[in-house]
Amino acid sequence: MIKKNDVITAEIVDYSSDGNGVAKYNDIVIFVPFSAVGDLCDIKIVKVLSGYCFGIIEKIIRPSTDRITPVCPISKQCGGCDFQHISYDAEKKAKENFVRSAFERIGKIKCDVMPTLSCDEYLRYRNKAQFPIQTDENCKASTGFYARRSHRVIKSDDCVLQPVIFNEIASFIVEMLNKYNIKPYDEHTQKGIVRHVYLRKAQVTGQIMLCLVCTQKNFKNRDELIFSVKDKFPEITTIVININNKFTNVVLGKENEVVYGNGKITDFLCGVEIEISPHSFYQVNHDGAEQLYGIAKKSLELTTDDILLDMYCGTGSIGLSMADSIKALVGVEIIPQAVENAKINAEKHGIKNARFICADAKEAANRLLNEGFVPTAVVIDPPRKGCDEDTLNAIIKMSVPKISMISCNPSTAARDCKYLCEHGYDVKFVQPFDMFPRTKHVEAVCLLSKKDK
Repeated sequence: MIKKNDVITAEIVDYSSDGNGVAKYNDIVIFVPFSAVGDLCDIKIVKVLSGYCFGIIEKIIRPSTDRITPVCPISKQCGGCDFQHISYDAEKKAKENFVRSAFERIGKIKCDVMPTLSCDEYLRYRNKAQFPIQTDENCKASTGFYARRSHRVIKSDDCVLQPVIFNEIASFIVEMLNKYNIKPYDEHTQKGIVRHVYLRKAQVTGQIMLCLVCTQKNFKNRDELIFSVKDKFPEITTIVININNKFTNVVLGKENEVVYGNGKITDFLCGVEIEISPHSFYQVNHDGAEQLYGIAKKSLELTTDDILLDMYCGTGSIGLSMADSIKALVGVEIIPQAVENAKINAEKHGIKNARFICADAKEAANRLLNEGFVPTAVVIDPPRKGCDEDTLNAIIKMSVPKISMISCNPSTAARDCKYLCEHGYDVKFVQPFDMFPRTKHVEAVCLLSKKDK
């Protein structure tokens, strides 16, 4: 019987989908963070639950051949990365196994799961960052990243997943907050001004948006702060104050005030010009997104006779990238700002065969069904929670011949594919794609087709 604080010797034989190594001892599963398959190690048990345990490495007796030295000195403390301690090839293989396991275990589906694809760069790929601002032990503003499962900020001067300039901007803003005595927000007292520094970058144009998440739109020395930042960083083409005065873990509030520029940045994705506002959904890995959407487009084998339904369309980037190959496009998105961006993006490119609906996915699907709208293909890019049954049922009722599902969560993708398979579809293949290198997250493109009667 394993007890807390026991030290046992075991080999790491697998990875769990949350990025932990997996060891087995007397048929009991032990989850061990920052371990690598092939490690033989002494493991200290820190938590015992029914049927499984959590442990930490006390000593590595024989390291895995996949082990490498992390490039980030705080990778074990920060909650951002999970796999900096193993080679990138080993990480991609692990993610392939995550997807295959989900489809076999949850979906009860045996299908072709391809080797994980990725873009060329697995560092500095993020075009979005959210830096929490807190008061440090010296009563000064500081920033970094949240420690795992906490809101304690681990100081960091350089996140290797983000552009160098993001780290420079965040550090400079902290310097100016201290210079102008602008107080960070304290979530315990619910006092203070600045909560987060939120940055977005357009890969192609190089434009940067700075969004300061604050508890109020006007505060002492605000203009001095803004002038200092825009003079220091000409790459910043717009600055927005986002007002969030709620007691919440949600980063952005609903209200924005543009204090410099037009409140948007412009990028190009799959040849389509995209306008991005603070609330717009936009993939954080630009080059990865282009490859991912290309896989989805290729899988559907679209022709000029196809009518495409783009569910959870965001700013329209997926559907608009396919619009030149099809007869008509309908995009569905619940966030009003994103829908407006999608309409503007379509108009800019003279795309006349597209329309966008602002509604919940299931509401829009049923509305289209009642209109008699009959798509020949659907691309679905749902949030991590996946699709609800109403949305899937509407697609099933439309008897859509082919579906390409882009998912950021293999578990919900497997669940939703299982439901579709129970209602007349087959999964043809699943292609894992690593949009978020060095983290536990993996995307997948799943192609489904209507079964022959």
